[in-house]
Amino acid sequence: MSKIRIYELAKQTNMSSKELIDLLNKEFGLEVKNHMSVIEGEEANIILEYFGELHQNDLTEGKMEEINSPISEIDEYELLQETEFYDEKKGRKKVKSDKSKNNGSSRLNKNEMNKDTAIEQEIGMVTIPESIKVGEFARLINKPSSEIIKKLLFMGVMATINHEITFETAEKIAEEYNIIVDKEIKKEKEEILINDFEDDEESLQVRPPVVTVMGHVDHGKTSLLDAIRHSKVTETEAGGITQHIGAYTVDINGSKVTFLDTPGHEAFTAMRARGAQATDIAILVVAADDGVMPQTVEAINHAKAANVPIIVAINKMDKPNANPDRVKQELTEYGLIAEDWGGDTVCVPVSAKSKIGIDNLLEMILLVAEIQQLTANPNRPAKGIIIEAKLDKGRGPVATVLVQKGTLRIGDAIVAGVAYGKVRAMVDDKGRKVKEAGPSIPVEVLGLSEVPNAGDILYCVSDDKTARQIGEIRKNKERQEHYANTAKVSLEDLFSQIQSGKVKDLNIIVKADVQGSVEAVKQSLEKISNEEVRVNVIHGAVGAITETDVALAAASNAIIIGFNVRPDNMARQAADRENVDVKTYRIIYEAIDDITAAMKGMLDPEYKEVVTARLSVRTTFKVSSVGTIAGCYVEDGKINRNNDIRVIRNGVVVFEGKISSLKRFKDDVKEVASGFECGLTIERFNDIKEGDTIEAYTMEEVERK
Repeated sequence: MSKIRIYELAKQTNMSSKELIDLLNKEFGLEVKNHMSVIEGEEANIILEYFGELHQNDLTEGKMEEINSPISEIDEYELLQETEFYDEKKGRKKVKSDKSKNNGSSRLNKNEMNKDTAIEQEIGMVTIPESIKVGEFARLINKPSSEIIKKLLFMGVMATINHEITFETAEKIAEEYNIIVDKEIKKEKEEILINDFEDDEESLQVRPPVVTVMGHVDHGKTSLLDAIRHSKVTETEAGGITQHIGAYTVDINGSKVTFLDTPGHEAFTAMRARGAQATDIAILVVAADDGVMPQTVEAINHAKAANVPIIVAINKMDKPNANPDRVKQELTEYGLIAEDWGGDTVCVPVSAKSKIGIDNLLEMILLVAEIQQLTANPNRPAKGIIIEAKLDKGRGPVATVLVQKGTLRIGDAIVAGVAYGKVRAMVDDKGRKVKEAGPSIPVEVLGLSEVPNAGDILYCVSDDKTARQIGEIRKNKERQEHYANTAKVSLEDLFSQIQSGKVKDLNIIVKADVQGSVEAVKQSLEKISNEEVRVNVIHGAVGAITETDVALAAASNAIIIGFNVRPDNMARQAADRENVDVKTYRIIYEAIDDITAAMKGMLDPEYKEVVTARLSVRTTFKVSSVGTIAGCYVEDGKINRNNDIRVIRNGVVVFEGKISSLKRFKDDVKEVASGFECGLTIERFNDIKEGDTIEAYTMEEVERK
């Protein structure tokens, strides 16, 4: 039905119109004025269903009396309770006969009441999904559907037995019955396909520790690793700065240790954070001649957040101005107190250049690892973390994986983020091909469909089909999130955008040689956004700058930033044709400086007021064709014909405006200096009086920061 009048509904419920109006107003919270009032069909259906169910209870009871068949005492008690509830709310005589009352009273003794209480206690906790049908919920908590529908009506929720209610609504109703409701945790399809699980303690075996080397730029992190693994990485890095994460396994007295080298520049904070999250021990390198620096503090915070033990390597002890005590003193400010100062932080003086203290540092690493009792199960499907990923021209997508659990083998089906594939080849940190990699071992993996993001978790799954399925599920989810983020303005956020004012966008496309650099450049650029200019990195990817990137930049009015990559010939021609600005850099500092300068040009100019002169009004003249002329004396500065002025009376500004005319005697002049008299008129203001002060000023543009 669409709509129904009250008197018609009263006939169907076998009530008078007055009774029904009172019931709807008082019990159901509906505003009904008279018998001709109209209610919606949905509301009427709910009320009819409510009365229909109660009527069914009456029939059941009547049938019970008529047949007088034996039923369980608890069932009979529930029927009696429901019938009493119905009769009380209807305001009519109770349908139950004295016989039924007497039978009920005689049967319901204390023991049976205790049974009923026990049943309620058994249903003290139920688990339901995010939404549930009213009838199903009533069944779970062992309550009549009519009772639940009525409670929903009191809450302002119009629902029938087949309507679905939210978890929050069900929780509120359950609270009235002292029932705790738990939300059912549904596993997504990709979680089921991945089938990750916790290992039994019996299956765990000792694994090598993963050590992260962290610290400030140029404090000797990579040089220290060079001293440990006898190689020269810094010589191949731009400016001698490590800009990618590297993972290396070394053999120390028959025990393997995996080292992660993280960059020191502040822009790579996120990369250092990933290193700390994948590690067991953090080596904090601090230069003995430099002390604690900003990136040192960040490294400490990341290590503490990851809850890993910190070993401090005080480097450059070979320098004449080395001062390890100063370093220890500065570290105490951040909660790191050296062992020889009564604390629990291991501090080892070393020199990467002179190979001093290296053996002692390695001994401390093995000691701390032994205390931690690091274990993993090598006999299970592999799980690891992507340390770094890049697009190699000859080999395709290449990912550096640190295996955390299980053993990764050639031919395994794998998935990492949206990338999926089959392990075609694995290469260790020394460039040798390997067939398998166990826990804590880093390897380069070939065979993924695309370049994953650094920090993605790699899973080994049952087969290629499953890997592809998981990748497609994640791609669809990513696409939906992208559409949600780029949707048109909705009414909900329109007002907030109006309040925030006009926001200028600087759109940027970032291309780099490795994924970690893409992430670092994106985060650095987005940090320099402010209230007036917002930096939007609309696309970031690994590989050379292509014609597709230029097309996107042209459509989005964006500039392209290339970090350690160059545009190909087609891209260069397209950029010239479309007038797209392409900037390439080798060092991240230069990119940040250039974008900051570009942003300054986009900012709305800022002005500050500069008072150029102060005049006192000594007399006034009224001329019918001109208005009021103020005879003034320039007390300070120099007044110019083009200055803005304000009239001040008793310390209060009474008018602001512009000069209409400026004269010396009868001559018009452009300016009058301090110590001279002049006459002036003010545009659209004649209420000037003797004793007023006139302040002349200009607005000068200030360079924005």
